[in-house]
Amino acid sequence: MPIEHASVQAMPKPWGVGDLQPWSSIDGTGGAVGELWFERADSNAPTPALLLKLLFTSAPLSIQVHPDDTFARAMGMPNGKSEAWYIISAEPGAQIGVGLNRRVTPQELRTAITNGSIIDLVQWRPVAKGDVIFIPAGTIHALGAGIVLAEIQQRSDTTFRLFDYGRQRELHIDNGVAVANIAPLRPPRHPVRLTLERTVLVASQHFVLERLELPEGSSWALLADSETWVLALDGHAAIGLAALSVGQAIFVGGGRASIEVGANGLTALVAYPASGPIGSLLHRLSGQSIKPVRSVASDVTKLTGLVEAHT
Repeated sequence: MPIEHASVQAMPKPWGVGDLQPWSSIDGTGGAVGELWFERADSNAPTPALLLKLLFTSAPLSIQVHPDDTFARAMGMPNGKSEAWYIISAEPGAQIGVGLNRRVTPQELRTAITNGSIIDLVQWRPVAKGDVIFIPAGTIHALGAGIVLAEIQQRSDTTFRLFDYGRQRELHIDNGVAVANIAPLRPPRHPVRLTLERTVLVASQHFVLERLELPEGSSWALLADSETWVLALDGHAAIGLAALSVGQAIFVGGGRASIEVGANGLTALVAYPASGPIGSLLHRLSGQSIKPVRSVASDVTKLTGLVEAHT
Protein backbone atom coordinates (compact mmCIF):
# COMPACT_ATOMS: atom_id res chain seq x y z
CA MET A 1 0.00 0.00 0.00
CA PRO A 2 1.91 3.08 -1.18
CA ILE A 3 1.48 6.36 0.69
CA GLU A 4 3.48 8.98 -1.12
CA HIS A 5 3.85 12.69 -1.61
CA ALA A 6 2.62 13.53 -5.09
CA SER A 7 5.20 15.04 -7.39
CA VAL A 8 4.28 18.41 -8.87
CA GLN A 9 4.62 19.44 -12.51
CA ALA A 10 4.25 23.12 -13.42
CA MET A 11 2.46 23.82 -16.70
CA PRO A 12 3.07 27.22 -18.35
CA LYS A 13 -0.05 28.86 -19.76
CA PRO A 14 -0.65 32.28 -21.37
CA TRP A 15 -3.37 32.95 -18.78
CA GLY A 16 -1.27 31.84 -15.78
CA VAL A 17 0.37 33.75 -12.92
CA GLY A 18 3.87 34.44 -11.59
CA ASP A 19 3.18 34.11 -7.85
CA LEU A 20 1.76 30.79 -6.68
CA GLN A 21 2.06 31.42 -2.93
CA PRO A 22 0.93 29.99 -0.56
CA TRP A 23 0.05 26.98 -2.70
CA SER A 24 3.49 26.43 -4.15
CA SER A 25 7.02 27.81 -3.90
CA ILE A 26 7.50 27.36 -7.65
CA ASP A 27 8.64 30.64 -9.20
CA GLY A 28 6.47 31.61 -12.16
CA THR A 29 8.04 35.00 -12.82
CA GLY A 30 10.11 33.58 -15.68
CA GLY A 31 6.96 32.31 -17.40
CA ALA A 32 3.39 32.34 -16.19
CA VAL A 33 2.29 29.08 -14.56
CA GLY A 34 -1.35 28.18 -15.16
CA GLU A 35 -1.56 24.65 -13.76
CA LEU A 36 0.14 22.42 -11.23
CA TRP A 37 -0.33 18.72 -11.96
CA PHE A 38 -0.04 16.21 -9.10
CA GLU A 39 1.39 12.87 -10.19
CA ARG A 40 2.54 9.61 -8.61
CA ALA A 41 6.02 10.02 -7.17
CA ASP A 42 7.00 6.67 -8.69
CA SER A 43 7.10 7.27 -12.43
CA ASN A 44 7.00 3.50 -13.01
CA ALA A 45 3.79 3.06 -11.02
CA PRO A 46 0.51 2.31 -12.83
CA THR A 47 -1.09 5.40 -14.32
CA PRO A 48 -3.90 6.67 -12.07
CA ALA A 49 -7.43 6.98 -13.40
CA LEU A 50 -7.76 10.56 -12.11
CA LEU A 51 -5.69 13.71 -12.47
CA LEU A 52 -5.56 16.30 -9.68
CA LYS A 53 -4.58 19.88 -10.49
CA LEU A 54 -4.39 23.41 -9.14
CA LEU A 55 -5.26 26.19 -11.61
CA PHE A 56 -4.29 29.88 -11.37
CA THR A 57 -5.85 32.40 -13.78
CA SER A 58 -4.80 35.96 -14.54
CA ALA A 59 -6.80 36.14 -17.78
CA PRO A 60 -9.80 34.26 -19.23
CA LEU A 61 -9.22 30.73 -20.47
CA SER A 62 -10.56 29.61 -23.80
CA ILE A 63 -14.20 28.59 -24.16
CA GLN A 64 -13.92 24.83 -24.58
CA VAL A 65 -15.55 21.42 -24.33
CA HIS A 66 -14.37 17.86 -23.65
CA PRO A 67 -15.59 14.60 -25.23
CA ASP A 68 -17.39 11.83 -23.37
CA ASP A 69 -16.05 8.27 -23.20
CA THR A 70 -17.90 7.10 -26.31
CA PHE A 71 -16.63 9.89 -28.57
CA ALA A 72 -13.11 9.71 -27.16
CA ARG A 73 -12.86 5.95 -27.72
CA ALA A 74 -14.11 6.35 -31.28
CA MET A 75 -11.10 8.66 -31.76
CA GLY A 76 -8.73 6.05 -30.33
CA MET A 77 -8.39 7.58 -26.84
CA PRO A 78 -8.95 5.54 -23.67
CA ASN A 79 -11.65 7.78 -22.17
CA GLY A 80 -13.30 11.17 -22.21
CA LYS A 81 -13.09 13.93 -19.65
CA SER A 82 -15.54 14.96 -16.96
CA GLU A 83 -14.13 17.25 -14.28
CA ALA A 84 -15.01 19.15 -11.13
CA TRP A 85 -13.77 22.47 -9.77
CA TYR A 86 -13.44 23.58 -6.15
CA ILE A 87 -12.93 27.34 -5.90
CA ILE A 88 -10.09 28.07 -3.46
CA SER A 89 -10.11 31.84 -3.95
CA ALA A 90 -11.72 34.32 -6.32
CA GLU A 91 -11.17 38.02 -6.78
CA PRO A 92 -14.22 40.31 -6.68
CA GLY A 93 -16.09 40.03 -9.98
CA ALA A 94 -14.47 36.71 -10.94
CA GLN A 95 -16.75 34.52 -13.01
CA ILE A 96 -17.00 31.20 -14.79
CA GLY A 97 -19.04 29.96 -17.73
CA VAL A 98 -20.83 26.61 -17.49
CA GLY A 99 -23.22 25.43 -20.19
CA LEU A 100 -25.40 27.58 -22.43
CA ASN A 101 -28.07 30.08 -21.44
CA ARG A 102 -30.53 28.72 -24.02
CA ARG A 103 -31.00 25.73 -26.27
CA VAL A 104 -29.50 26.08 -29.75
CA THR A 105 -29.10 23.97 -32.86
CA PRO A 106 -25.69 22.64 -33.87
CA GLN A 107 -25.67 25.12 -36.76
CA GLU A 108 -26.46 28.01 -34.42
CA LEU A 109 -23.61 26.92 -32.17
CA ARG A 110 -21.23 26.74 -35.11
CA THR A 111 -22.26 30.23 -36.23
CA ALA A 112 -21.79 31.61 -32.71
CA ILE A 113 -18.29 30.13 -32.56
CA THR A 114 -17.40 31.57 -35.94
CA ASN A 115 -18.59 35.13 -35.27
CA GLY A 116 -17.55 35.25 -31.59
CA SER A 117 -21.06 35.59 -30.16
CA ILE A 118 -20.52 32.35 -28.24
CA ILE A 119 -19.36 34.65 -25.42
CA ASP A 120 -22.98 35.79 -25.07
CA LEU A 121 -24.33 32.27 -25.43
CA VAL A 122 -22.39 30.85 -22.49
CA GLN A 123 -24.10 30.90 -19.08
CA TRP A 124 -21.81 33.08 -16.93
CA ARG A 125 -22.00 33.22 -13.14
CA PRO A 126 -19.93 34.76 -10.33
CA VAL A 127 -17.89 32.49 -8.08
CA ALA A 128 -16.60 32.68 -4.53
CA LYS A 129 -14.39 30.66 -2.23
CA GLY A 130 -15.86 27.23 -1.51
CA ASP A 131 -18.03 26.99 -4.63
CA VAL A 132 -18.17 23.59 -6.31
CA ILE A 133 -18.80 23.20 -10.04
CA PHE A 134 -19.22 19.88 -11.83
CA ILE A 135 -18.44 19.87 -15.56
CA PRO A 136 -19.80 16.72 -17.23
CA ALA A 137 -18.20 15.79 -20.54
CA GLY A 138 -19.90 17.69 -23.35
CA THR A 139 -20.46 20.84 -21.26
CA ILE A 140 -19.20 24.04 -22.86
CA HIS A 141 -17.27 25.89 -20.15
CA ALA A 142 -14.75 28.61 -19.42
CA LEU A 143 -12.82 30.13 -16.55
CA GLY A 144 -12.43 33.86 -16.00
CA ALA A 145 -9.50 35.73 -14.49
CA GLY A 146 -8.62 36.02 -10.81
CA ILE A 147 -9.39 32.45 -9.72
CA VAL A 148 -7.44 29.77 -7.90
CA LEU A 149 -9.11 26.37 -7.97
CA ALA A 150 -8.53 22.68 -7.47
CA GLU A 151 -9.63 20.39 -10.28
CA ILE A 152 -10.21 16.66 -10.29
CA GLN A 153 -10.80 15.03 -13.66
CA GLN A 154 -10.76 11.85 -15.65
CA ARG A 155 -7.21 11.43 -16.88
CA SER A 156 -7.40 12.96 -20.33
CA ASP A 157 -5.92 16.09 -21.87
CA THR A 158 -8.32 16.17 -24.81
CA THR A 159 -9.77 19.67 -25.13
CA PHE A 160 -11.75 21.04 -28.06
CA ARG A 161 -11.14 24.79 -28.06
CA LEU A 162 -14.05 26.83 -29.40
CA PHE A 163 -13.04 30.44 -28.76
CA ASP A 164 -9.72 31.83 -27.52
CA TYR A 165 -9.99 35.64 -27.31
CA GLY A 166 -7.69 36.15 -30.29
CA ARG A 167 -4.72 34.25 -28.86
CA GLN A 168 -4.15 32.55 -32.23
CA ARG A 169 -4.19 29.01 -30.85
CA GLU A 170 -5.82 26.24 -32.84
CA LEU A 171 -9.60 25.88 -32.61
CA HIS A 172 -11.43 22.55 -32.88
CA ILE A 173 -14.83 23.61 -34.15
CA ASP A 174 -15.99 20.40 -35.87
CA ASN A 175 -15.22 18.12 -32.94
CA GLY A 176 -16.41 20.71 -30.45
CA VAL A 177 -19.82 21.04 -32.07
CA ALA A 178 -20.07 17.25 -32.39
CA VAL A 179 -19.59 16.61 -28.65
CA ALA A 180 -21.22 19.71 -27.15
CA ASN A 181 -24.41 19.59 -25.13
CA ILE A 182 -26.51 22.27 -26.84
CA ALA A 183 -29.00 22.79 -24.00
CA PRO A 184 -28.59 24.44 -20.59
CA LEU A 185 -27.55 22.21 -17.71
CA ARG A 186 -29.91 21.35 -14.92
CA PRO A 187 -29.32 23.36 -11.73
CA PRO A 188 -26.41 21.92 -9.75
CA ARG A 189 -27.03 19.63 -6.80
CA HIS A 190 -26.01 20.92 -3.40
CA PRO A 191 -23.21 19.16 -1.50
CA VAL A 192 -24.33 16.47 0.95
CA ARG A 193 -22.91 16.34 4.47
CA LEU A 194 -22.34 12.71 5.44
CA THR A 195 -20.90 13.40 8.91
CA LEU A 196 -19.57 16.39 10.81
CA GLU A 197 -16.24 15.76 9.09
CA ARG A 198 -17.22 14.60 5.58
CA THR A 199 -19.07 16.54 2.88
CA VAL A 200 -19.68 14.97 -0.53
CA LEU A 201 -19.18 17.75 -3.08
CA VAL A 202 -19.55 15.74 -6.30
CA ALA A 203 -20.60 12.14 -6.91
CA SER A 204 -20.43 11.21 -10.60
CA GLN A 205 -20.14 7.98 -12.53
CA HIS A 206 -16.37 8.53 -12.77
CA PHE A 207 -15.26 9.96 -9.42
CA VAL A 208 -16.28 11.24 -6.01
CA LEU A 209 -14.97 14.51 -4.56
CA GLU A 210 -15.28 15.16 -0.81
CA ARG A 211 -14.18 17.85 1.62
CA LEU A 212 -12.79 16.72 4.97
CA GLU A 213 -12.75 19.00 8.01
CA LEU A 214 -10.84 17.26 10.79
CA PRO A 215 -10.40 18.85 14.23
CA GLU A 216 -7.00 19.60 15.73
CA GLY A 217 -5.21 16.78 17.50
CA SER A 218 -7.58 14.08 16.27
CA SER A 219 -6.57 10.67 14.94
CA TRP A 220 -8.24 8.80 12.09
CA ALA A 221 -8.02 5.74 9.91
CA LEU A 222 -8.43 6.25 6.17
CA LEU A 223 -9.65 3.06 4.51
CA ALA A 224 -8.73 3.86 0.93
CA ASP A 225 -9.52 2.07 -2.28
CA SER A 226 -6.75 1.50 -4.80
CA GLU A 227 -6.51 5.21 -5.72
CA THR A 228 -7.22 8.04 -3.28
CA TRP A 229 -5.93 11.61 -3.52
CA VAL A 230 -5.78 14.00 -0.55
CA LEU A 231 -5.07 17.71 -1.14
CA ALA A 232 -4.54 20.00 1.88
CA LEU A 233 -6.40 23.32 1.74
CA ASP A 234 -5.70 24.43 5.32
CA GLY A 235 -3.88 23.07 8.36
CA HIS A 236 -1.48 20.15 8.69
CA ALA A 237 -1.53 16.40 9.21
CA ALA A 238 0.54 13.26 8.82
CA ILE A 239 -0.84 10.47 6.65
CA GLY A 240 1.17 7.41 7.50
CA LEU A 241 4.73 8.74 7.58
CA ALA A 242 4.05 11.47 5.02
CA ALA A 243 3.58 15.03 6.29
CA LEU A 244 0.84 17.02 4.57
CA SER A 245 0.56 20.81 4.51
CA VAL A 246 -1.18 23.48 2.47
CA GLY A 247 -0.90 22.98 -1.28
CA GLN A 248 0.53 19.47 -1.00
CA ALA A 249 -1.12 16.25 -2.10
CA ILE A 250 -0.80 12.68 -0.90
CA PHE A 251 -1.53 9.58 -2.97
CA VAL A 252 -2.80 6.54 -1.06
CA GLY A 253 -2.79 3.33 -3.05
CA GLY A 254 -5.38 1.40 -1.07
CA GLY A 255 -5.59 -0.18 2.36
CA ARG A 256 -5.55 1.45 5.79
CA ALA A 257 -3.63 4.66 6.47
CA SER A 258 -3.46 6.62 9.69
CA ILE A 259 -4.17 10.37 9.79
CA GLU A 260 -2.75 12.38 12.69
CA VAL A 261 -4.10 15.92 12.57
CA GLY A 262 -1.95 18.87 13.65
CA ALA A 263 -2.67 21.72 16.04
CA ASN A 264 -4.53 23.80 13.45
CA GLY A 265 -6.81 21.02 12.22
CA LEU A 266 -7.01 19.93 8.59
CA THR A 267 -9.27 20.93 5.74
CA ALA A 268 -8.64 18.78 2.69
CA LEU A 269 -10.16 17.59 -0.55
CA VAL A 270 -10.33 13.84 -1.10
CA ALA A 271 -11.00 12.31 -4.51
CA TYR A 272 -11.27 8.72 -5.67
CA PRO A 273 -12.70 6.84 -8.69
CA ALA A 274 -16.12 5.50 -7.71
CA SER A 275 -19.77 5.91 -8.63
CA GLY A 276 -20.78 6.86 -5.08
CA PRO A 277 -19.29 7.79 -1.71
CA ILE A 278 -17.45 5.09 0.22
CA GLY A 279 -19.22 4.87 3.58
CA SER A 280 -16.28 3.26 5.36
CA LEU A 281 -13.68 5.75 4.09
CA LEU A 282 -12.95 7.46 7.41
CA HIS A 283 -12.96 6.18 11.01
CA ARG A 284 -12.10 8.14 14.13
CA LEU A 285 -9.49 6.55 16.37
CA SER A 286 -9.50 9.11 19.19
CA GLY A 287 -12.59 10.49 20.90
CA GLN A 288 -16.16 9.58 20.07
CA SER A 289 -17.09 7.70 16.93
CA ILE A 290 -18.38 9.52 13.87
CA LYS A 291 -22.12 10.01 13.74
CA PRO A 292 -24.06 11.01 10.63
CA VAL A 293 -25.46 14.53 10.69
CA ARG A 294 -28.81 13.01 9.70
CA SER A 295 -30.16 10.43 7.29
CA VAL A 296 -28.50 11.29 4.00
CA ALA A 297 -29.09 8.18 1.88
CA SER A 298 -31.71 9.84 -0.31
CA ASP A 299 -29.60 12.98 -0.72
CA VAL A 300 -26.58 10.97 -1.88
CA THR A 301 -28.76 8.99 -4.29
CA LYS A 302 -29.99 12.23 -5.84
CA LEU A 303 -26.49 13.67 -5.98
CA THR A 304 -25.12 10.55 -7.64
CA GLY A 305 -27.99 9.85 -9.99
CA LEU A 306 -28.77 13.31 -11.30
CA VAL A 307 -25.52 15.21 -11.24
CA GLU A 308 -24.70 14.40 -14.89
CA ALA A 309 -28.25 14.75 -16.23
CA HIS A 310 -29.09 17.40 -18.78
CA THR A 311 -32.34 19.11 -19.63
